[in-house]
Amino acid sequence: MRNKAPIRRIAWGYASLIGLAVIQQLAVYLKIYMNQSYTTQDFVFSIVSLVALILGFVIPVGVSVVLGFIYLVAYFVWLVTYADVNVLTFSWWLLIPANAVVAAFIKANLVRRARVIERLQELKGRNPEIDLDTSLGNKGALADTLVKQSNLARRYSEQYGFSMAMFKIEFLPLVLESLGSVRYAQFLIELSTTIQKQIRFEDYKFFVDRGRFVIICPMTNAEYMPILKQRIKKAMMDLQIIDKRGNELQTVIRTGALVFHKEQFSKYKDIDAVIAALERNTETDLIGEYI
Repeated sequence: MRNKAPIRRIAWGYASLIGLAVIQQLAVYLKIYMNQSYTTQDFVFSIVSLVALILGFVIPVGVSVVLGFIYLVAYFVWLVTYADVNVLTFSWWLLIPANAVVAAFIKANLVRRARVIERLQELKGRNPEIDLDTSLGNKGALADTLVKQSNLARRYSEQYGFSMAMFKIEFLPLVLESLGSVRYAQFLIELSTTIQKQIRFEDYKFFVDRGRFVIICPMTNAEYMPILKQRIKKAMMDLQIIDKRGNELQTVIRTGALVFHKEQFSKYKDIDAVIAALERNTETDLIGEYI
């Protein structure tokens, strides 16, 4: 559900402004009805109330508040000292600063709304890096993370390194046909959850379409990576999924891995080449040390 609070605040602001305008008109009509006159002073203050609206839209809110306070004090002194007190002169004391305050309120909400719209327009053309349902990064996020990890591993090659692995759903067309789009989406969510349970908090997981999951594991050496990927693979294949016919889906996962080597740093900038190397290694389920 969308947050309608900003729109509601603007609506209340406009309603308040209309209400103030109605009250001012009623005060004018009542003054004319009671005294049968509309003096130059009344005309001047009517213009001032309109100017207050314009100033509320133009000047900053803080300045509006200060000017409003000064006006309230000065007008009150004039009202009790020199003015001929009646309904209209008394109403100008409150209605003119109220005009400025309401106009400033509407302006603030319109500006906030405009900024939100601009931000949404900026985000419209971007692909989200993290899928909110699966918490999996996409190909762009994988490329960014890989560049950062490879730079760290090259700079601190004696102390830092990382490994990565791909888990590929075999017979993907058959899986899609058996599950359908809704069950397949749920299947991906459950596979993502399964992977997360097998890796550390500081590890990364991604989904690069066509049933291919990729993980990046900092500070994981070549000796431990085969154990990790086989454990994840087994957990994914043990996942119980029911297809459209009510039968249990027999999931087949193939896995391949890469271990970062400083000599091959430049090749990690090409995300397509890295993904292709990982996919080649899934064909044999062996660690590929070279891209």
